[in-house]
Amino acid sequence: MIRILPPNLVNRIAAGEVIERPASVIKELVENAIDAGSTQIDVILEQAGKNRIVVHDNGKGMNKEELRLAVQRHATSKLPSDDLLDIRFLGFRGEALPSIASISRLQMTSRIEGAENAWSVRIEGGEMHEMEPAVLAPGTRLEIRDLFYATPARLKFLKSDRTEIQQAVDIVTRLAMAHPGISFSLSSDGRRLFNVDAAQRELLVEELSGSELLDARLTRLGAVMGKEFSDNALALDKQRDTVHLTGFAALPTFNRGTSAEQYLFVNQRPVRDKLLLGAIRGAYQDVMSHDRHAVVVLFLDVPPEEVDVNVHPAKAEVRFRDSGLIRGMMVGAIKHALSEAGFRASTSVGADALQRFSNPPGQYAHQAGASRDHYAYQGAHQARPAHGMAQAAQHFFEPSSGNFGHEIDTLLPPSMLAPQARHHDAPSTGEPDYTLYPLGAARAQLHQTYIVAETVDGMVLVDQHAAHERLVYENMKAGLSERGIARQKLLIPEVVELDEALAECLLSRSQELLDFGLAVESFGVGTVIVRETPAILGEVDVVAMIQMLADNIREFGEVLGLKERIEKVCGTLACHGSVRAGRSLSVAEMNALLRQMEQTPFSGQCNHGRPTYIELKRKDIEKLFGRHG
Repeated sequence: MIRILPPNLVNRIAAGEVIERPASVIKELVENAIDAGSTQIDVILEQAGKNRIVVHDNGKGMNKEELRLAVQRHATSKLPSDDLLDIRFLGFRGEALPSIASISRLQMTSRIEGAENAWSVRIEGGEMHEMEPAVLAPGTRLEIRDLFYATPARLKFLKSDRTEIQQAVDIVTRLAMAHPGISFSLSSDGRRLFNVDAAQRELLVEELSGSELLDARLTRLGAVMGKEFSDNALALDKQRDTVHLTGFAALPTFNRGTSAEQYLFVNQRPVRDKLLLGAIRGAYQDVMSHDRHAVVVLFLDVPPEEVDVNVHPAKAEVRFRDSGLIRGMMVGAIKHALSEAGFRASTSVGADALQRFSNPPGQYAHQAGASRDHYAYQGAHQARPAHGMAQAAQHFFEPSSGNFGHEIDTLLPPSMLAPQARHHDAPSTGEPDYTLYPLGAARAQLHQTYIVAETVDGMVLVDQHAAHERLVYENMKAGLSERGIARQKLLIPEVVELDEALAECLLSRSQELLDFGLAVESFGVGTVIVRETPAILGEVDVVAMIQMLADNIREFGEVLGLKERIEKVCGTLACHGSVRAGRSLSVAEMNALLRQMEQTPFSGQCNHGRPTYIELKRKDIEKLFGRHG
């Protein structure tokens, strides 16, 4: 027999979709506070939120009638036009408060500006009590006690208190990143766990734009993620049609072992989107080992009608109308920022070196694992070219002379020099004073592997093989870009059968595949024929490669797999064609290598993502010797 479910049961079903754990409650209530125009939001927890959660804000508040409506299902002030394609708030469904009230003991107190007093109401297990006058400054205070008391089975699925608290901190942290105009705090059992002040006290974030907004966000990100991130972050600001991308991408040598520090926001809403995460991977794939992950914070502002935020109960996923534009824009913006950074390496490289100097071997031993993890790489996973291909390519790209001094025609343009170096020549030779260049003047070679250079305010230690490997690799990429990728014809064209949809997906990118040296044509329904493959790959398993490419195009919208394979081969050739460790270099050769690094994009890290040089400032060196307290 079909019947209508009772309201209290409907609310509990909705609660199961929206409220998984205490952090889910915090997310919904803090988002409501943000939507209310708050500039201060405080969160208090007891026993990881299971006993008590308080969210207090100074937003516009609610009057007596609005307070009564707020706990009714699908009651909201956030869809004024009843258009689900025009969502301009974080919350909009009107499900959060009634869902929370159905499984806990909820007390709401609120006051609007100018009202004589606040009003308060209690709801227990979905049952509303009488309204009562109360005392409260303008804003809203929500107190949830005994979470899941009406659905006790749900408590069994919660993790440890420590885990639940960390989930709550993560929620508040992400929302704080997106809203630098709001102060946030979170306390648990009397301990303050998170606290950030508004980056711009006198302005709301909506009133900021351009460089002001970037500065406010960087200040907030520095407070949340630490100064080390802000010191190594590259600013992004790109507009394409109606889509605006801003944010910060860390230098490749500032990386992590997981993607946990990749923060993505769409219209200030924290999301975890597969498309966007794939775009980050694609942007960094050329400068970072495959088992390392970039640190980024990206903000996408998209017209509401161009993005669907209603595809997930917790609104953690989104769907874009033009996903290709979004992905291409992100990859291009990040790559451009990394290229503009040139030879710059992260400050954490020097800090890590100083820590190694400062700590005795026994004291440092327990930290070795973490430090190795920071710069871990696995060169063994590099693709290997076909027999004979490496020698031919190496010969084509190898320098015209073993003397690096002849590889460079000009030094850095004056604009890239330190200011005092632009008009300062060494008196005896007439050459510039190399100590005033960013990577300094070569002074010595250690173990026929490392170049020691002196700068005006410190020293630089360069791994000659890693540095030249990147230079050769960038030279190879430039050559491929200028001359194109050579193709080799297959003696017997390969016929590959695919799912019909996959085949159509692959053929839609046939011209792009041809640019990468792969000639693919239709050969009937659900079938393609491959006549040419990239010569640099040598012998390949055509069927496996086509299947992989089709899957990548369907999932990410780009021919990532083929590009990655070509770049891996180039990386392997560059590794074998570069100056090896153990080779003696003259002072002129070392200086020429340093000058090339200063002119080459991405030269701060080798093809595996390791740093190519370490810089130590003079003040840091003096501290090592106790010259300054």
